[in-house]
Amino acid sequence: MTEELVYVAPVAGVLALLFAWLKARWVKQQDSGTDAMREIARRIQEGAMAFLGREYRVLSGFVVLVALLLVVANMGDQPGRSPIIGFSFVVGCVTSALAGYFGMRVATNANVRTTAAARHGLSAALHVAFSGGVVMGMSVVGLATLGLGILYIVYTQILFPGGLETTINALTGFSMGASSIALFARVGGGIYTKAADVGADLVGKVESGLPEDDPRNPAVIADNVGDNVGDVAGMGADLFESFVGAIIGVMVLGLGFSSVADGDLSPIVLPLVIAAVGIVCSILGTFVVRTKEGGNPQLALDTGSFGAAGVMAVLTFGIVRYMWPEEGATAAGSEQVITWVDVGAATVIGVFTGVIVGLITSYYCSMRKPPVDSIVEQSKTGYATNIIAGLGIGMQSTALPVIVIAAGVIGSSYVAGLYGVAIAALGMLSTIGIQLAVDAYGPIADNAGGIAEMSGQDPIVRSRTDTLDAVGNTTAAIGKGFAIGSAALTALALFAAFAQQARITGIDIAQPRVMAGLLVGGMCPFLFSSMAMRAVGEAAMEMIEEVRRPFREIKGLLTGDAAPDTARCVDISTAAALKRMIAPGALAVITPVVVGFLLGAEALGGLLAGVTVTGVLLALFMSNAGGAWDNAKKSFEGDGFRMRDGTVHKKGSDAHKAAVVGDTVGDPFKDTAGPSLNILVKLMSVVALVIAPLIAVS
Repeated sequence: MTEELVYVAPVAGVLALLFAWLKARWVKQQDSGTDAMREIARRIQEGAMAFLGREYRVLSGFVVLVALLLVVANMGDQPGRSPIIGFSFVVGCVTSALAGYFGMRVATNANVRTTAAARHGLSAALHVAFSGGVVMGMSVVGLATLGLGILYIVYTQILFPGGLETTINALTGFSMGASSIALFARVGGGIYTKAADVGADLVGKVESGLPEDDPRNPAVIADNVGDNVGDVAGMGADLFESFVGAIIGVMVLGLGFSSVADGDLSPIVLPLVIAAVGIVCSILGTFVVRTKEGGNPQLALDTGSFGAAGVMAVLTFGIVRYMWPEEGATAAGSEQVITWVDVGAATVIGVFTGVIVGLITSYYCSMRKPPVDSIVEQSKTGYATNIIAGLGIGMQSTALPVIVIAAGVIGSSYVAGLYGVAIAALGMLSTIGIQLAVDAYGPIADNAGGIAEMSGQDPIVRSRTDTLDAVGNTTAAIGKGFAIGSAALTALALFAAFAQQARITGIDIAQPRVMAGLLVGGMCPFLFSSMAMRAVGEAAMEMIEEVRRPFREIKGLLTGDAAPDTARCVDISTAAALKRMIAPGALAVITPVVVGFLLGAEALGGLLAGVTVTGVLLALFMSNAGGAWDNAKKSFEGDGFRMRDGTVHKKGSDAHKAAVVGDTVGDPFKDTAGPSLNILVKLMSVVALVIAPLIAVS
């Protein structure tokens, strides 16, 4: 009966994709507004899809090359190895790319329709924006479960009957494919969006004194395109690979259970079933995301996402009780008997760990909270104090999330060993369908505000979209914290899976090779971040010069009597992103391969430990500092910000200009390097897992 339950994974995947299609169809049917609105939306969509098409063409060569290398490396009659891993890699790449394509196409349809809906009310606009985000969320979980489920069924029943180890090893290629596309999508999208954002802010706002999303600013369209390629397609690819990585990690560790050798495949099939049930909970959660006119959009979104997580936590115990061996099971190398209660508890620990980490990061990044207010206060004394304050808040913000993650690791491992850590990671990601929908809603609302401004809509329309955008900033902060927390647990799960596959029983840091691996791993997130930050800086320089050029050469641009050349800015961001995303991606793939084959499996284990620790900490620091700087800048909008001394500083004041500079520094922190580190940590672990059978300790 347990083996038959695996069919629920592809069925749930189809259900998610059908729901995504229905939502996409509904969004398409909504009012798209005036001709001016449609024209702006057309330029945003064309720019976004052009970038995605060019990015995928560039990556196609990489996909083919890596697939061939995997095929060659796994040829022969060695037990547990098969060249079919190359096919799994390609399928992982394709499904991840398709999820990004579907999500971003609908997001660029939803933005203008959100603006049009905002002319009638806040509730209608929320419904459209969230529905657009739902397509992204359901595309991710649908394609992930459908792809993994079908491959597992085909491999176990047709290609490798009775060869579970071969099946699971082959499936690791799917995870590597997902991780590879995710890294390039995050880095490339991050470079694109921040190059455009920096150009728009520094030249448009600071130098020329133009307001947000002013149609006279040549970089505005590129900035709006960047919101989609970075925060929709990029975030979707990020969580796609986290979701897949968590499932694969549990399946690999499940191989080591005594019950599996006796024919009970529950530890291996369970993650696919949990993922399927999580899809159903996510779909149910979308139906409660509603608000009345004048209501609180944040409350509506939280009700949906947290409600889905709560239902999932309850259902988890029922699922595990039904599937897990009645007498319990013993994992490889352990005498601990793990019961269904233990597995259920570990899964729930993961669910609540993700929620708590997300709420903590939201606190540090939200307006009208002490951390952000402290940055605003220090903006009145200039640029330097603003930057110092933001750096301090970012560093401080790493403490509580790490403590919560550590508690989650200890708690889940206590009840269910390393398998518990892996299942906790999956529990955290089980309702990723609605979590990602909430996150993708943010850039749609942001684009809607830009379209409202550029098309000259009534101020009440922009006010409504700004309300949605402000909520989107909070959901984005929660989403980034959630993504980092899931990355930490997923990386630990993959690390444990690597150790099992490489037959490592322990890592002695007193060994010079292990220490060398640890040091190199600790260095990699810093080197990777420097590559991403430099890429943004260099691309931004090109963008700044291009934004300045029309102001010099086009007469009447500043007075609104002439139109800017927006296409050139879009092209600059696209070319810069595609050119500069290769080196960081290569670092993530090549480093574990070189260390593993030159220094051995234990040194590679040290590398993974180092990259996980520094990667998670640096990601938290960068994402939270950037988010805090962003909302510090937004605190000056509207009626301004009242300082503790009673003075009010409004938009355009010296304090606001200092906050704009701080936000500009924070942009590549929170939208390029920080989020990309999540994938770096997981991709290196996945690559190590893939090559583990080739470097296993004899």
